[in-house]
Amino acid sequence: MRYMFSAGFLAMTILSAGGCSMMPSSGPEDHLIKGEATKAGPDYGLVKLTPIVLDLLKEYGPSAISATFPDRRPAPSIKFGVGDVVAVTIFEAAAGGLFIPAEAGTRSGNFVSLPNQNVDSAGYISVPYAGAVKAAGRTPSEIQQDIVNALANRAIEPQAIVALATQNTSLISVLGEVNSPSRLTANAAGERVLDVISRAGGPKGQGYETWVTLERAGKRATVPFGALVYQPANNVWVHPGDTIYVYREPQIFLAFGASGSQGQFTFDMWKINMAQAMAKAGGLLDTQAEPAGVYVYRREPRELAEKLGIECSNFAGALIPVVYNVDFRDPGGFFLASKFEMRDKDVLFAANAATVDTAKFLQFVRVVIATANDTIVAADNAQTLKIDLRQ
Repeated sequence: MRYMFSAGFLAMTILSAGGCSMMPSSGPEDHLIKGEATKAGPDYGLVKLTPIVLDLLKEYGPSAISATFPDRRPAPSIKFGVGDVVAVTIFEAAAGGLFIPAEAGTRSGNFVSLPNQNVDSAGYISVPYAGAVKAAGRTPSEIQQDIVNALANRAIEPQAIVALATQNTSLISVLGEVNSPSRLTANAAGERVLDVISRAGGPKGQGYETWVTLERAGKRATVPFGALVYQPANNVWVHPGDTIYVYREPQIFLAFGASGSQGQFTFDMWKINMAQAMAKAGGLLDTQAEPAGVYVYRREPRELAEKLGIECSNFAGALIPVVYNVDFRDPGGFFLASKFEMRDKDVLFAANAATVDTAKFLQFVRVVIATANDTIVAADNAQTLKIDLRQ
């Protein structure tokens, strides 16, 4: 009776000191997440996955080049810039004019080609009898018309052809993880992002771990390489002066809690869904996980968070912490998870079932009681031995 009383008293003391809350755990308890309870971290909004939520998420997908650069028109015509080398040819309708002498019958044609010249630092080229002609920032047809107008009263029905002999401006820079990083001349026919990357030798690494950044006029957008291939809207027209930066950075997600394995996992493809991520992390542990307590942590734009029904007045900043929850006890939860796209650096967490904490606590109590009993038994044995020795 003395042993039982001592062990029972010790168990009651442990229970009163905190019970299950003192047990070790791999993360927050399921009921705390659903209660949106946080002690030191930022507040967050809890969103249960539904078909309506999935539709909203499709509208607000990851940042896209097509959203930052929405102009779908082809690139503007190439214009001359300071340093470009220009070729000018002038035609007259008959001999005896300003450029074609009367004895031009021995000539091969009624035209004269001027020496190639650079567009000077002021943006001009020089044409005899026409003077300085503005070239920088203008198209060949615009320059041709200026030359013709300047010579109209001096030459015989003059015509002019202006061509770009050497292109030193209107360049596109392709940098980073491509096989031939370089500054490429813009194509007058227009090119899209993939065309320019192809001219630079293509990406060095696997497409699913490659990212592409397009920078233009102070704006910048970055997408996975796969978004250019599988979402043609992102494969926008490239403009002269654009910079394209290609780099490798595997997309990853973090898995914690009651999954088969925890840690950092790579997508190994350009996008995966929540069900695939759960499978890569080893699935849910049958003896530990709460199937209704599987969560994805990420930050979402304020506008999307409001549409998801989160009260955002207490949040500061443009990005709102959001926790998405799917219930795998519901057979339909697997369909929802297969439609929920993971994003780079998402956190996937599987909560423990409530019974796991209880079982851990009971096991802890058994160990404490056994230890206490062993101490008491050892003390009694020592006392008995002492008495026997005296006898």
